[in-house]
Amino acid sequence: MRGAVSVAIDGPGGAGKTSVARAVAGILGVECLDTGAMYRAVAAAVLGRGIDPAQEAEVAGVARRVVGTIDATERAVRLEGADVTEEIRGTAVTAVVSTVAANPGVRQVMVARQQAWAAERDGCVMEGRDICTVVLPRADVRVYLHADAAVRARRRSGESGGNESAVRASLSERDRLDSTRSHAPLPPPEGLPAGVRAIDTTHRTVEEVVAEIVGMIGPLR
Repeated sequence: MRGAVSVAIDGPGGAGKTSVARAVAGILGVECLDTGAMYRAVAAAVLGRGIDPAQEAEVAGVARRVVGTIDATERAVRLEGADVTEEIRGTAVTAVVSTVAANPGVRQVMVARQQAWAAERDGCVMEGRDICTVVLPRADVRVYLHADAAVRARRRSGESGGNESAVRASLSERDRLDSTRSHAPLPPPEGLPAGVRAIDTTHRTVEEVVAEIVGMIGPLR
């Protein structure tokens, strides 16, 4: 199954975005971009330079300098030529990524790069927290994955090996920050714009969710 179909996948952490996006991309035979990993890579670059994540101008400057070096299309994420896959999922980056991602200057740089990346390709899958509403608002298929908070924490703790209650608290804080930021906030499932389908993944497998999305693509072929 191939063709110029663009798929935008949004949702909070632990909802299954990355696993679903990679599987859909594999079926379509197109590339998949993890925009959350891009923001994490910028956060890692900021910390590596000893810059306070709250310093908006300096952080935006870092984003401008490194955005072209970030590769978040594979399981291994690279930044300025280095493999940062493990680093960007660590506690240090996790603690500051919401602050970095809420920076309007950073978002401007990243959105422009993400849109350019999509324009350069004959179809793609992109996942993150503002793809359906800001980055690819005219994507052929737009979905918002969400799940019960406890389930999301269980999934994320299983991936990272962290304490489930601590992970749940971290996810809750990330949700709060992402949904209340002034620039492109993450909407709740009930507040989605027209044309975006909400999919509750709480009691569903990755395969079931992927099948639903591929079914949405079918009529477009």
